Amino acid sequence: MKSVPLKVKQWEDRFIPFLQKCETIQDLKKTHVPIIKVSLSESNFLVTKMVGICDTNKGIVYAKKLFKRVTEPNIYLYNALIRAYIHNHFYKLAIDVYKQLLKDPQGKNHVFPNRFTFPFVIKACTELMNQELSFQVHGQVCKFGPISSLATSNLLLDLYSKFDDLKSVYKVFDEMTERDVFSWNCLISGHARLGQMKKARLVFEEMPEKTIVTWTTMITGYTRIECYSDALHVFQQMQVVGGVKPDVTSIIAVLPACAKLGALEIGKWIHTYSDKNGFLEHKCVCNSLIEMFAKCGEINQARELFTQMSAKDVISWTTMIVGLANHGRARKAVELFQEMQMSEVKPNVITFVGVLSACAHAGFLEEGLKYFDSMTETYCINPGIEHYSCLVDLLGRCGCLDRALQVINEMPMKPDATIWGSLLSSCRTYGNLEIAVIAMEHLSELEPDDTGNYVLLSNLYADLGKWDGVSRMRKLIRSKRMKRTPGCSSIEVNNVVQEFLSGDYSKPFSEAVYQILELIASHQSKTDDDIEEMLGDKYLS
Repeated sequence: MKSVPLKVKQWEDRFIPFLQKCETIQDLKKTHVPIIKVSLSESNFLVTKMVGICDTNKGIVYAKKLFKRVTEPNIYLYNALIRAYIHNHFYKLAIDVYKQLLKDPQGKNHVFPNRFTFPFVIKACTELMNQELSFQVHGQVCKFGPISSLATSNLLLDLYSKFDDLKSVYKVFDEMTERDVFSWNCLISGHARLGQMKKARLVFEEMPEKTIVTWTTMITGYTRIECYSDALHVFQQMQVVGGVKPDVTSIIAVLPACAKLGALEIGKWIHTYSDKNGFLEHKCVCNSLIEMFAKCGEINQARELFTQMSAKDVISWTTMIVGLANHGRARKAVELFQEMQMSEVKPNVITFVGVLSACAHAGFLEEGLKYFDSMTETYCINPGIEHYSCLVDLLGRCGCLDRALQVINEMPMKPDATIWGSLLSSCRTYGNLEIAVIAMEHLSELEPDDTGNYVLLSNLYADLGKWDGVSRMRKLIRSKRMKRTPGCSSIEVNNVVQEFLSGDYSKPFSEAVYQILELIASHQSKTDDDIEEMLGDKYLS
């Protein structure tokens, strides 16, 4: 580094207090004038300070002008400008400055990247999701010698993790001489993002220290691959074994698992915990709780929480509308949608799925058609296949089968099995064999092994007294050797969710379960004492 003459250093020191008082770009410009007058506009020291002020006050254009005035910028000034671009989300410009740094005549100025340069450059690569550039930067980290820091290595781990390049992640991890919790979390998040939860669990068990981020990553990973019981187990272990209290992020991560499993008691505990800790101020927590209550059958509790929200976003309205529709409260769902239209919140594609579904289940034909048309006419939303599915369901339930078939034929996308299945079901209701056969032709291609479709058509033949058709369907089912997917249900007892498959006798208490089911099925009136005597202490303990 060049030595600074004493007189210049004295002048630079004089301007520091004035620069420290600059709170706006206008203040900086006023201070810049005397700096120019004393010929210090090329001072790396002062310009670096001024670029830092521009960084804080979003004065990126002025920072660029300051930088261009310096003919021989040093590494500190380069770093300051790169950092300013990163903080203000100009990632491409940050990379351009870095490239300029590398092209600088290094023999003259001896400008080389240092350990403060690479974290910001890697951050830019991550945001740009440019894998080729990332490999080049990683190569330069190695090229410029042992300047890598823990921060640089962690950012490389995070970078490769987001590219799903676990081979490179492990390469960086194995070469690290120092690791922290973030380093381990990158391995877990990389596996979790790819759905490799068994490998994520191995890393998790090996970690010397775990934070709330670690536990939450595991919960999110299990939820993503629909291992909801595992997600709940990790959430409980986090508190019991890890001694870690849930935060907003972990609560949002685990609530979908509660909703899917119907784990209402755990969901209620989370609601109470969130209320005590002020988490209900977060819309995302309230939205997740509303969805959980609705899916667990507590639609009144969901509505109460929705009403209490001081500020509602499109997710809040949509979740409540969908919840009401799924609980058969179509009129309430439509009324809530009308309230939403009067508010300043614009409905989205999922909102319309909810309201159209409500109209379909309640048979609100005219309202449903009006809302479907308003998607494009009022809100400029192009209907998707899920909206057409609701429309076909609506028309079918109202007996407009010819019109439903016309909608299917005129759809801008290929109809799926759900749409044809909905039409087939409506044909059974209204005894329309002609359209049912058309629907079945398509279903036999889309879902050739789905027994339910063949049974549905067979029942229609039976309703119409066409026994040849019934016989033909049964022969077809036998020839294809189709098997129906066994039903599955779950129940929560003492905060533990138990899953049951139809015909599954593997659980230790299966015998008791089926005996009680037989009692219910046979309508035998047994007292509690009768049941206890029949089952014995083995099953009731």
